[in-house]
Amino acid sequence: MTVSKYPPNIGENDCVILFDGVCKLCNTWCQFIIKIDKQQRFKLCSVQSPEGQNILNHFEMPTDHVETMLLVEGNQCFNKSDAFLNVVNKLGLPWRLLYLFKIIPKGIRNWLYDRIALNRYNLFGQYDTCMLPTKEHEHRFLKGEK
Repeated sequence: MTVSKYPPNIGENDCVILFDGVCKLCNTWCQFIIKIDKQQRFKLCSVQSPEGQNILNHFEMPTDHVETMLLVEGNQCFNKSDAFLNVVNKLGLPWRLLYLFKIIPKGIRNWLYDRIALNRYNLFGQYDTCMLPTKEHEHRFLKGEK
């Protein structure tokens, strides 16, 4: 989905991963990104944060429940398997090899993605509140500054 104006707090060259801040799987994914993304290409943003809510509103997506990770690149928003594959494609080897799954038809990829996403709390658990970034990594999280 593409719109003409950039979402709030996101510039033309920004790559922001929106994630469910209470989901343990999503938080593990964010810790993985922080560890592997040495070039710090990605910023992180919980969908429950004011910044996350503004971005969801911008793309006319529901703000009360999000069943997918989102990747926002400039004025484009990717979800489900496209978001995941676009992220791993930017991480370099060996992670970039996962991008080969792009050859699987999108409907099948998204069906598989949904099986995990829709059951993530049962499979992995959830927190009562959003996890806060550590002082060491808070610069990796989107803030309302642009």
